[in-house]
Amino acid sequence: MSQIWSKADLHIHTTHSDGAASVAALLEHVAAHTDLRLIAITDHDTFAGALEARALAAPYGVEVIVGEEVSTAEGHLLALFIEEQLPPGQPAAVTIAAVQAQGGLCVAAHPYDWLTPSLGRAGMADRCAGPGCEWPLDGVEGFNASLWSSRSNARATAAGEQLRLPLIGGSDSHHLATVGLGYTLFPGHTAAELRYAMRIRATRPGGSYWRRLHAIEYVGLWLRERATRALIPFA
Repeated sequence: MSQIWSKADLHIHTTHSDGAASVAALLEHVAAHTDLRLIAITDHDTFAGALEARALAAPYGVEVIVGEEVSTAEGHLLALFIEEQLPPGQPAAVTIAAVQAQGGLCVAAHPYDWLTPSLGRAGMADRCAGPGCEWPLDGVEGFNASLWSSRSNARATAAGEQLRLPLIGGSDSHHLATVGLGYTLFPGHTAAELRYAMRIRATRPGGSYWRRLHAIEYVGLWLRERATRALIPFA
């Protein structure tokens, strides 16, 4: 494996769910204003934005991992490297099996966040432990840049280390100003090398948190984008 370490942001939303940036705007921003060349699009309960991003990414010099943030019955799950969309509302065990059956990887998103349904608060530490466990996760989001309390990330990191699962980081970006604030460091620079690094637990989460201004900016952009959509007449 290459000894060059790269950054990947593995938790990004677009206008295909509740993000404020289009896929094209996101790719342009990543290429021009960040040191990221590998990202995962993980819109809520859809992978349409990720498919669009993968199709458009080459001219920007950005590699895109197709992902989805799935709302399971027990909490949010990042499904990475998928080729089929996952339906929301299923038990986490069912969703994990469906992701892995198509060759994807399952990561517990912000597992100890108190503001959103999260697997850590639904018993992840016990349900992922030991051989034949109920939730055979492939990783834990040890750093999520959008969380209000650093304690949530600290608990996630401790749980991932106890379960001997790879730790990843992401911005949970919903608008361009926050893209790349959270990231995953890994040896290499391609999606295949990231995947291998996760398998051998060689990834490292890192980054800085959203500032209060970022949250205010996002709300304003989201409201403006939804208002614009409402003004567009149906064809």
